[in-house]
Amino acid sequence: MKTKSVGLIGVGLLGSALANRLLNSGLSVHGFDTSEGQLEALSRSGGIACDSAAEVVQSCDVLFLSLPSSDEVLSLTRHLRTDFKPSQIVVDTTTGDPQQVVAVGKSLAELGVSYLETTVAGSSAQVTTGEVALFLGGDVDVVESVKPLLATITSKHFHLGPVGAASRFKLVHNLVLGLHRAVLAEGLVFAESLGFDQEVTLEILKQTPAQSGVMETKGRRMVERDYGLQARLSQHLRDVRLILAEAERAGTNTQLSQVHKVLLEQAEALGFGDADNSAVIEAFLHSRRTEEL
Repeated sequence: MKTKSVGLIGVGLLGSALANRLLNSGLSVHGFDTSEGQLEALSRSGGIACDSAAEVVQSCDVLFLSLPSSDEVLSLTRHLRTDFKPSQIVVDTTTGDPQQVVAVGKSLAELGVSYLETTVAGSSAQVTTGEVALFLGGDVDVVESVKPLLATITSKHFHLGPVGAASRFKLVHNLVLGLHRAVLAEGLVFAESLGFDQEVTLEILKQTPAQSGVMETKGRRMVERDYGLQARLSQHLRDVRLILAEAERAGTNTQLSQVHKVLLEQAEALGFGDADNSAVIEAFLHSRRTEEL
């Protein structure tokens, strides 16, 4: 598919990073967000701010969605049902409930609109640099038609099957990635309790078999208590709840994710829900301080 302009609904952390990648490739981006500040930022970046989601849908052949949850995607597509046109393609980057994602795909198919799950493995900062992977769920023909657009975001695409498959695999990815963060946080606090400097510990661990990508992306943030936003802790807590719900449906055991949920809930209760997900270390720090009293 050759297109010079695309639509984008949801211009938050991830959406704005996607918009910049698309704009930098020479595409025109028509966007909408309920936040006036996000729309102003899109305009400053060279995008076209629209007055409504309906205006975005009516202006493009390919529509990107970047919303907080599949609940919102389902609601939006139902609300805009009369604005979609046959042959349009919806590229949905939202991490959502696989059951709801399938419902969205079926609803759009009734209108002749193609739907492609395009879940993003990585933070908004990594989208900006092109260092992410995309998990795709949908028809092969749809994947092929939007590959040139996806290539403006990253060279790593994995087609995992029909609609629903990408959301399920994203939960697998987020389970592993989130636990890596939690393990690193616990390890750094444990090291400090044994008398080791956290920064020195991090630098040594990076040079051992314990090394992981999370040490590069989140390690210094944990050490310096710098929780400048890349991906919200509360968003990952929502993902963990999705993981647990999907695990229950599949009849599989995810004990570590149960513990992880408690840790994230503790960090959220401490006021770090809107902070970067590296703030999971605050749950361990709080427990340590409590024990020392």
